[in-house]
Amino acid sequence: MKKRTFGKTSFEVTPICLGTSALGSFPQQYGYEVNPSTAVDTILAAFEGPLNFIDTSNEYGNGGDSERRIGEALKRAGGLPDGYVLATKVDPLPGGSDFSGARVYKSVEESLERLGVDQLQVCYLHDPEKISFEEGVADDGPLQAMIEMQKQGLIKYIGVAGGPIDLMLKYVDTGVMDAVISHNRFTLVDQSAEPLIAACAGLGIAFVNAAPYGGGILVKGPDALPKYCYHPIDENVLDRVRRIEAICKKHGVELAAAALQFSLRDPRVTSTIVGMSEPGRIQQTLDLAGIQILEAAWAELEPLVTGNKVLD
Repeated sequence: MKKRTFGKTSFEVTPICLGTSALGSFPQQYGYEVNPSTAVDTILAAFEGPLNFIDTSNEYGNGGDSERRIGEALKRAGGLPDGYVLATKVDPLPGGSDFSGARVYKSVEESLERLGVDQLQVCYLHDPEKISFEEGVADDGPLQAMIEMQKQGLIKYIGVAGGPIDLMLKYVDTGVMDAVISHNRFTLVDQSAEPLIAACAGLGIAFVNAAPYGGGILVKGPDALPKYCYHPIDENVLDRVRRIEAICKKHGVELAAAALQFSLRDPRVTSTIVGMSEPGRIQQTLDLAGIQILEAAWAELEPLVTGNKVLD
């Protein structure tokens, strides 16, 4: 896969990033468990394939099991392969509300230990909506702690990963962000991230798009899974997705392929995070990315997938 420059950084990454939220085993959200050996095998399989970008977080899995399992794979592989980029995120303790600078220092220490690395290549402030923006940028807050750890060499590049677009734009305006992750807000269903994408493009900040399938509705279909981002949605949105699905069927295209390629085809999107919970998902995702979708299909889809907003 042709790599894309990761904003103004020294990294180049593939347009698809392996998401590891489920690899730590999170049955409450995903409805299935992932055992440690499957998780490790998935990462090792990724090292053998064309992808070079993995995304995780301090809180993914039970007690940081996603990072811990990635760390085991790194150990077996003899370290991170050349040219690979591994990103993680800082978080409060699971179930806790402490998102202070002191907690962020601890979060980074935990991630470094679990992953078995000396530096976090990319580290995001995760879900900053858990606190106010003023708390986030305070002298004793999480962002300042990340900046200090960047100076110390514990973090190479800083980012922010969250939901509400207005809040994300405030963090972009701080001028310290190298990368941004938005989730569920640039898909066939919801394009509310458009102002954030435009801002990142203008400033040379890497924009990473997560959850192109909206939690599964754009894979299983609106009747099999009538939820978006794991929450029920109204009938008007479901009807719009049905019409999107019908157009895809008319053109002989899988709904999931259109959902993935909607993100991949936008040059402003540096990489798209796709959750992968077993080795076979890697090739399945590559296959979806390789399906040919004619411009006639995109033209027919455009009125249904432009300018919509579902999430706040």
